Amino acid sequence: MIRELVKSFQPYRVVEGNYRVWLDKNESPYDLPGWVKEEIFEELKEISFNRYPHIVSMPAREAIAEFYDLSAENIAVGNGSDELIGYLVRLFKGDHVITTPPTFGMYSFYAKLNGIPVVEVPLGENFTINGEMIARKSKNARAIFIASPNNPTGNLQPEEEIITVLETGRPVILDEAYAEFAGKSLWRLIDDYPNLIVLRTFSKAFGLAGIRAGYMLANEEVVEALYRIKSPFSVGIMTMVTMIVTLRHADLMGKRAKKIVEERERVKKRLGDLAYPSDANFLLVKLNAYDELLKRGIVVRKLSGRLKGHIRVTIGRKWENDAFLKAVGEILDGTMGDL
Repeated sequence: MIRELVKSFQPYRVVEGNYRVWLDKNESPYDLPGWVKEEIFEELKEISFNRYPHIVSMPAREAIAEFYDLSAENIAVGNGSDELIGYLVRLFKGDHVITTPPTFGMYSFYAKLNGIPVVEVPLGENFTINGEMIARKSKNARAIFIASPNNPTGNLQPEEEIITVLETGRPVILDEAYAEFAGKSLWRLIDDYPNLIVLRTFSKAFGLAGIRAGYMLANEEVVEALYRIKSPFSVGIMTMVTMIVTLRHADLMGKRAKKIVEERERVKKRLGDLAYPSDANFLLVKLNAYDELLKRGIVVRKLSGRLKGHIRVTIGRKWENDAFLKAVGEILDGTMGDL
């Protein structure tokens, strides 16, 4: 009764349990301040919960458009950016999807779920894309996924390489989930390249992973087409109100992102050559210490494949980062010195 394709997938699993430090999901360590939550609650009091939300999330689209000085017709909102990825792989003509591993696994997941072949163009030695190599594979590609900063390696992709890919004319989905930590975005290129779709999220720098809110910036034709196939009412009232109110306090979120970047650089300095440079809110660390860290109550992300023997470590609050560094020092038998 169940499709063989579905049987071939493994359920997405995360570690559960009573651990003291969680640095595995690239979440912000900062919850919304109580006074911002109160602002959200006050607005929710005026909304009827017995009515469906706006069918195409227009209130949230208008707020995001104002933030970027764009038209609401350039914005699509999803129940997390994952939902948008699921639609984007089905939106365009073509016979395959291109990904650049090691990268975010949901690009391949949604392509394979929809029976679409995946062509991999691996990242180079420094985890950067090769635009010309991707271009050679792009004939009749229905979508090319590029993450910048890339997850799980943390690095920005070179703008000139991305432009090389854009010049192919094939749909390019540029996932900028961590752009606020990098201080760089290419979203303004949507005016020059109608084939560019930029994905963003409220889950990272805005600290809203729990409400599932993602969005994309794109050419009006692409957005209009996406809403032809997108499930109606998929973004709930609470999610939309939270997005709208939080955007009013973008300066606060920017200050928090800056604090996370400062902590990232402090932790990287302590780790020395074990950590790769990062433009995101996490570090890729060449250390086969997942199990030993777990024994000490610290959860990080264990990596595999090309990154076997590496871990990905989210930047948390100072005390969480210090606990991680102390544990690493113990695992390495004190070779990192005292904190």
